Amino acid sequence: MLEIQDLHVRFRNAPEGKEAVKGISFAMDQGEILGLVGESGSGKTVTAMALAGLLSKTRTEITGRVLFEGQDLLQASRETIRAMRGKDIAVVFQEPMTSMDPVMRIGPQVEEALLVHTNLSQEERRAKALQAMADAELPDPETLYRKYPHELSGGMLQRAMVAAAIISEPKLLICDEPTTALDVTIQEGILALLKKINREKGTGILFISHNLHVVRKLCTRVAVMCKGELVEQGTVDHVFFHPQQDYTKRLIAAIPTRRKRGQRHGTNPGN
Repeated sequence: MLEIQDLHVRFRNAPEGKEAVKGISFAMDQGEILGLVGESGSGKTVTAMALAGLLSKTRTEITGRVLFEGQDLLQASRETIRAMRGKDIAVVFQEPMTSMDPVMRIGPQVEEALLVHTNLSQEERRAKALQAMADAELPDPETLYRKYPHELSGGMLQRAMVAAAIISEPKLLICDEPTTALDVTIQEGILALLKKINREKGTGILFISHNLHVVRKLCTRVAVMCKGELVEQGTVDHVFFHPQQDYTKRLIAAIPTRRKRGQRHGTNPGN
């Protein structure tokens, strides 16, 4: 479904030769959940935004190939990307409070993709929005439809963003640190929701996180990034139990456990 080939991303205001993403390659099958992990600044989000067509071409230089169902998105027209974004490829961002319009009610924001990509009537869009909110396990969608973002908790806002992302039944869902700002209990609910969407709708999920514990629970395969490079990839069990790279071993060693409480971990060279 998705294949990244030798992807390079450089911000135009960066020093010459300084790249945010340095020639990475990986692939995703239909219906797969792939974790893209690494510490902050490793290039995870830049990679995701590049394949979603959300990086400004006036501010970035992007080379390589991003093949989605055989079509190179880096060579596609702006109209083609706009037609696919929100319909075939959807994104769930990290901070729902800043990602949603604070002066727009929840319901119209959930159904926005239908307004852009379909000719459905207002009543039909509303019905689909209510169903998507129910699928995202939001309580009392009829009431929440009329509320504003500030009236919802962080967990409910994140579920509303998931509802907005899945309403068009995309083939690929990009989740950029969707549980980072949530407490553990709500985090578990979001992960269960993503698993349910993947299982019932066959949606492929690219899950971006620095939390390896979360990735291990959700994903089938994992790709590890460090300083813009892809240093290791494989099945979750293989990477977690048989890591090949020192960086991956340090990431896994840094996962908090009761036995490690109070211990210090080695630093990464150059950081």
